[in-house]
Amino acid sequence: MNAQRAIFLAKDSIVVHDVRSGLEPEQMQLVAGAGAALAPLRDEGLSFYVISHQPGVAHGFFDEEELVPVRARVEELLAAEGIPLTDFLYCPHDPRGLRRDYAVDCVCRVPRPGLLLRAAREHGVDVGRSWLIGASLDEIEAGVRSGCRTVLLDDGHEREWRLSEMRLPHHVALGLDEAALLILEDEHVLDWRRRTAATSVG
Repeated sequence: MNAQRAIFLAKDSIVVHDVRSGLEPEQMQLVAGAGAALAPLRDEGLSFYVISHQPGVAHGFFDEEELVPVRARVEELLAAEGIPLTDFLYCPHDPRGLRRDYAVDCVCRVPRPGLLLRAAREHGVDVGRSWLIGASLDEIEAGVRSGCRTVLLDDGHEREWRLSEMRLPHHVALGLDEAALLILEDEHVLDWRRRTAATSVG
């Protein structure tokens, strides 16, 4: 079986609008135009994963089980637009948390790449042929560290702009539709190069 090419999407502001605490599934709404923007990537055979940072578990604001309806709501919203969600991956940890079992310096908290590498391990994702679309440089760094290509949505979410080699996105876009177009352009260029190389060898 061929390894999956994936799109990793940060949940808040990329897929759904932020809501207070992020745990009010009935109030969650898909970002306008998200389904139409992602459809061409779906048609190219890429699978979709949502990644989410949920330190409220570590701080005792809510239990990990309360993330189940959040995942269900995100899946429902995307499915209504014809976008299948392969997995919803989240990090419940924070070293400064009050709950000892979650107050750990984990490998899944961005900017570490643990969530993406978990998808690669559990679902056979080829991270080198996959993309992460994020709204913060911490998310971009997680993508770069995993080996993904990355697109930063410059929507005002990132305010610190602490740049380094690991925090430089492959592309910067103003919206999800532009991000999808940039990814499609790169995918088509890479496919053309592979076909050209195969023809030359043959």
